[in-house]
Amino acid sequence: MKYFIAIVMSLFFLSVTVHAETRYISNIIKITLRTGPGITHKIVQMIKSGQRVEIKEQGDEWSRVGLPNGKEGWVLNRFLVEKEPDFIALAKLKKKYNTISVKMPKIITENKQFKEENKKLKQNLDKHQSESSNLAKEYDKLKDASAGYLDLKVKYEKTVVKLAEQSDKADRLEKELLHKYITAGLTGAAVLLLGFIIGFSTKRQRKRTSLL
Repeated sequence: MKYFIAIVMSLFFLSVTVHAETRYISNIIKITLRTGPGITHKIVQMIKSGQRVEIKEQGDEWSRVGLPNGKEGWVLNRFLVEKEPDFIALAKLKKKYNTISVKMPKIITENKQFKEENKKLKQNLDKHQSESSNLAKEYDKLKDASAGYLDLKVKYEKTVVKLAEQSDKADRLEKELLHKYITAGLTGAAVLLLGFIIGFSTKRQRKRTSLL
């Protein structure tokens, strides 16, 4: 009994279902998809080489597979390969090559345009760099001139201050001198007037004396 159970378990594990495992039909023209694991079972569909199938249940000689259209059946394991057949890979490469060949003229034209735009951008960049260099030189000149201008401005302001001081001093001296002239003139006039009064008084006294 134990031996029988072991055999049943072994068969069960050998025919265990494998989900989401992909296989391809090998490089032959067509194979049969049957309703059961044997050539005596009815043919469901003919499968072309390169057809992608999904393993539903794997056995020693036959495996149950599913097709993209939803149909299921059994195929011989020797017709199943894990790697995509070479002719399919070659067909994909040819398709990519044809696509690239069609796009190549456009790519070449765009590449030429990009090169021309890149050339123009480089020329503009060189021009802007040259202008920037010239502006930097002009800036340095203006900065130096500005420094000289600031020095002249400081000197001018100092000169204006000194001139204002000299003007104030001259005004004060002129006022003092005018005051001295006025004072001296008044003093002289007073002296003359006093002399005239004394002289007049003396002359009068003499006349009186002579009359006596």
